[in-house]
Amino acid sequence: METTRHFVATVYVVNDGAVALHEHDRLGMWLPPGGHVEQDELPHEAARREVREELGLDVELVAPVDDLQSPTALSIPKPQHFLLEDINVCDGEVGHQHVDFVYYGTVGSRDLDPAPGEAAAEEWEWFTAAALQRRADDLEPDVVEAGRRAIDAV
Repeated sequence: METTRHFVATVYVVNDGAVALHEHDRLGMWLPPGGHVEQDELPHEAARREVREELGLDVELVAPVDDLQSPTALSIPKPQHFLLEDINVCDGEVGHQHVDFVYYGTVGSRDLDPAPGEAAAEEWEWFTAAALQRRADDLEPDVVEAGRRAIDAV
């Protein structure tokens, strides 16, 4: 089986000591906002766009930028994590993976206004670090850990 890989960007969005997650319909797991990096889009741009579409909020990324640059090279915001995620596994073979640029970000409000076609505002929940730990049996271990780290970083 040939493995298909797509580039995606994810943002652990923090407000007032809690991170926003929703249960993803297709994947059946709790996840932060995120999605595919579109053609000609940079990962940090995709991260901001996905938060705007899914939460209706403008996010400030917590993403350092190196000072390495030249007339032909510019440093861009670094993700906090860079993950390879198995999305579709059949008979022990991986058919689809995501190469995920994972960012942390902060928003000034919890007043969600998702774009049409996105999960409704009431489908999102805000998890404190303690709530992430309490719900660890329902959440992927990387979601719990990245959520906790995002809360700490913000």
